[in-house]
Amino acid sequence: MRPVALIATLQENAVTDAALPSDAARPADGFALFPDRSVVALRVNGELKDLATVVHDGDAVEPVTVDSADGLDILRHSAAHVLAQAVQRIRPQANLGIGPPITDGFYYDFGVDEPFTPEDLKAIKKEMERIVREGQRFVRRVVSDDEARAELADEPFKLELIGLKGAGAEKTEGASVEVGAGELTIYDNVSRDGETAWKDLCRGPHVPNTRMIGNGWDLQRVAGAYWRGSEKNPQLQRIYGTAWPTKDELRAYQHRLEEAARRDHRKLGAELDLFSFPDEIGPGLAVFHPKGGIIRYEIEQYMRRRLLAADYEMVNSPHITKGDLFMTSGHLQWYADGMYPPMELDEVVDAEGHVTRQGQEYYLKPMNCPFHNLIFRSRGRSYRELPLRLAEFGTVYRYEKSGTLAGLTRVRGMTQDDAHIYVTSDQVRDELTSNLEFVLSVLRDYGLEDFYLELSTKEEGNPKFIGDDALWSQATETLREVAEASGLELVPDPGGAAFYGPKISVQARDAIGRTWQMSTIQLDFNQPERFELEYTGPDGDKHRPIMIHRALFGSIERFFAILLEHYAGAFPVWLAPVQVVAIPVAEEYADYLGEVVRELRERGVRAELDRSDDRMQKKIRTHTTQKVPLQLIAGEQDRAGGTVSFRFRDGSQRNGIPIAEAVSQILGAIEGRVLVNTAEDLG
Repeated sequence: MRPVALIATLQENAVTDAALPSDAARPADGFALFPDRSVVALRVNGELKDLATVVHDGDAVEPVTVDSADGLDILRHSAAHVLAQAVQRIRPQANLGIGPPITDGFYYDFGVDEPFTPEDLKAIKKEMERIVREGQRFVRRVVSDDEARAELADEPFKLELIGLKGAGAEKTEGASVEVGAGELTIYDNVSRDGETAWKDLCRGPHVPNTRMIGNGWDLQRVAGAYWRGSEKNPQLQRIYGTAWPTKDELRAYQHRLEEAARRDHRKLGAELDLFSFPDEIGPGLAVFHPKGGIIRYEIEQYMRRRLLAADYEMVNSPHITKGDLFMTSGHLQWYADGMYPPMELDEVVDAEGHVTRQGQEYYLKPMNCPFHNLIFRSRGRSYRELPLRLAEFGTVYRYEKSGTLAGLTRVRGMTQDDAHIYVTSDQVRDELTSNLEFVLSVLRDYGLEDFYLELSTKEEGNPKFIGDDALWSQATETLREVAEASGLELVPDPGGAAFYGPKISVQARDAIGRTWQMSTIQLDFNQPERFELEYTGPDGDKHRPIMIHRALFGSIERFFAILLEHYAGAFPVWLAPVQVVAIPVAEEYADYLGEVVRELRERGVRAELDRSDDRMQKKIRTHTTQKVPLQLIAGEQDRAGGTVSFRFRDGSQRNGIPIAEAVSQILGAIEGRVLVNTAEDLG
């Protein structure tokens, strides 16, 4: 066992920036090479390994610190093992499912007779604290399939995972942390007296010792989850947790969660009367109420104006189509699980009951691109027409599993701001560059400013990705060069490409630092080939265009939710469903303010006059709660002087503003897409 000093807890300790190797001679393990206690694992010849791994001369070795992306995953996966051990101490009959790290935390699935209660979570947390203090070592052990089955004979879910080893594991969420394409391994949790306290099937790596998990972790909630994500399988109990290198980072994360809960678009959508999901319609299918509808209208209309100014042409396509179209595009071969089942239509039966014409399968469309390909192919095209930019606000339907639906951010019916651009090979780079600039410009207009890029590429050997490898390589490198030229940070996303081509994704950080995938720009050499798209070149010969898929918002619904949370419902004036509300100090001043409201409405402003019987202060509170950006108040002094007084969301005021000036300031805030929360914001 390594000295305790080398595996001391990280709790409340600052993490060093870079851990440099010591002068230890090889062969040596990671403890000797990297005594810095922020190092929790190694990367040896490109593979993540436990710190106990012995490395030799010629091995390329890098330290993995706990504050790195890999280090956080290892910390969280180790915490998941401690959670599972604690559950089986309290409920020995609990069967183990899968326990992977996830964004900002971890979970573990359990097969239990009775659901976990809040009291159970408290007891499990206390048991986890004991296991952390015990300082158990994570010890890796290679086993054969038969040995694993013998040791885990009482764990039916683990036995199933052993059978999935290899490509099957990649199809089950989280399974790759348990079994991979290579050897099977079990991790023993070894106590200080050398006894195995607990074990689990796992690929690893893990932190060396449970004490290194420290106290920057917590359990969060319990949810139901179907085994392997299928509703046909047993429902398990999933316990979610989070883990961070220090207690301070945990507290900061918990504060972000509290702020995120305050901004939750589902909560705000109900409070501000923006949208709902009626049971009568079905899960994942939203209706927008008048206030939400006007926000959505403004989002779409502004986007349409920008598209037309950038030489896009607006098109429209139906919601359903015969299945052959999606066979040609490849969606039925590679995307059928995400599509609604087919409808059998058009069958003709005579009076004797004989089928005189066979029916055909129709599908709700999951994508707009095949329809745009047909528009391109509808007549001959010349190189002089390219780039041809086709844009559509097209509603599509995805059969998302009910457990994955999440308000407007994950729905079954959505409207994409879709564009497909057809270019010559010489135009690709310039068009990609202008598209990226266009995307960033538009997102900034909606108030998002902090971006980085993600490059999604194919996974070698995965049959999901279609097309010639050389074309994939060419497309990937072109996207990489365009992304790097933008000056934004570029993060790799191996295996994250669409089945037909690589893509750049614009990732935007919102007001509380969360990252959202926004726009995608995808290069596609395959769809033009499958649809036999052609244009006549300057040489008079037929040539194949290259296709660029571009979705700026992803979907209107999701973008609506992101903006709602980004602004916490307090939209800039141009997007606010009610931009101005007029509140008379007393009923006798209502007609005076009514004339101001009439003028504003004539100028296109969404203005209302509150003539309710409520007292003025209650009216102010009501409209402040509804996050109206501008309140106009008038009493005797204002009426006598031909002025109004502004009241803002933060409670500040600006008094005695001449009506003409007030109207001009309101119009300026709308035209300038200004976020007005205070008197200073109005300018």
